[in-house]
Amino acid sequence: MSFPDNAPASKALYQRASQVLPGGNTRTTVFMKPFPLYAVRGEGCRVWDADGVERIDCINNFTAMIHGYAHPTVNNVVREQLGLGTCFGLPTESEIELAELLCERLPSVEQVRFTNSGTEAVMMALKAARAFTGRPKIAKVEGAYHGSYDYAEVSLDSDPNSWGEDKPASVAYAAGTPDRVLQDVLVLPFNDPIAAEKLIREHSTELAAVLIDPLPNRAGLIPASQEFLDALSRVCKEVGTLLIFDEVISFRLSYGGAQGLWGVNPDLTTLGKIIGGGFPVGAVGGRAEVMAVFDPTQGKPALPHGGTFSANPISMLAGSASMRLLQPSAYVHLDHIGNRVREGINAALLRHGVPGQAVGLGSLLKVHFTDTLLQNYRSAYATPEQARRLAVFTRGLLERGVLAASYGLMALSTCMTDVDVDQIIKAADGAVADVAASVDQAEIA
Repeated sequence: MSFPDNAPASKALYQRASQVLPGGNTRTTVFMKPFPLYAVRGEGCRVWDADGVERIDCINNFTAMIHGYAHPTVNNVVREQLGLGTCFGLPTESEIELAELLCERLPSVEQVRFTNSGTEAVMMALKAARAFTGRPKIAKVEGAYHGSYDYAEVSLDSDPNSWGEDKPASVAYAAGTPDRVLQDVLVLPFNDPIAAEKLIREHSTELAAVLIDPLPNRAGLIPASQEFLDALSRVCKEVGTLLIFDEVISFRLSYGGAQGLWGVNPDLTTLGKIIGGGFPVGAVGGRAEVMAVFDPTQGKPALPHGGTFSANPISMLAGSASMRLLQPSAYVHLDHIGNRVREGINAALLRHGVPGQAVGLGSLLKVHFTDTLLQNYRSAYATPEQARRLAVFTRGLLERGVLAASYGLMALSTCMTDVDVDQIIKAADGAVADVAASVDQAEIA
């Protein structure tokens, strides 16, 4: 039996959830039809659902679990702290230690402010940019995901009917988004340095910040070109607009994050996911001059910021332990297995005659069912047929014991071995075969 027939326990849990949670759900990203699988345990790169089915996890809680589950080093520091207390209305040394570690790895970061999530980190970075520059507007890339803050969500899932002809339009993502939010967000075309620079200069006197993810997950996981990032860095310096790197996901790409790979020093950086070791966390860091907007030593700061669980010692200690495990050799391993999976999927697509490609960098990859050269959100935008094929592919992985995000994202972990990678590639080959068969059936129909 395969899903959903082999998941009666998950089905029963979903029926319970539907009575007390809207749509039986509290995280839109984990919803799946006819019901989601419920996890009960994780160890290494594997998870077990409520029905006892074991799978290799290539979601890793949407890139957060870079060492997989129940890593003994992380577990040990958490157990020790549990006996001492989980959070206090006082600071602890643990936040200093993680801040020192992050400042050491990111030359652009002189000071750090901790939050509870990546969404909150992005929100505080944008507010910091407004407080520092005195300007109201921000700019972001079309299709890029930066969490659930109104301004950061603009044009997250715009479609061909709302793109605009001469330049990207500001389109609401969620119902109830105020018009004023749309007016204060400038949408930039990704990997088009000339057009982006022109838009930034046109709005420069009002523009507080340009927010950019160098490897935007929802916009196709297509790497930013060096020319594009260099242009953003240069023009932002010239017009006094802050450059913010969203590295909530991309920090897993190298010891110095994406900015280390591209050699760009942003004014502010947002972090999350892997810096918490599996616990809730976020951070915004940057130049001391900019971070001074948070400084309370002279009275009310320009940007007051609290948070009951911000910098709690569980997240701080787990984060420090997790980051210390990420030495250069760990990134060599992640690059190796990431390249193997991308190459394996691309070989399967070619072998079965299915148009498509696996893209990404390092331990991050995403599958697209198109042969089009992918340069930006619009070129990666899936047609209904491409979306159908992706659904067949991810379901095929699930039925062969591999978890991937419904939109094609895969995030690998340091605990994966070449044997695990062989299993992932074998499952992907079968899933691509499913896609090929579904295309043949559609043509017959």
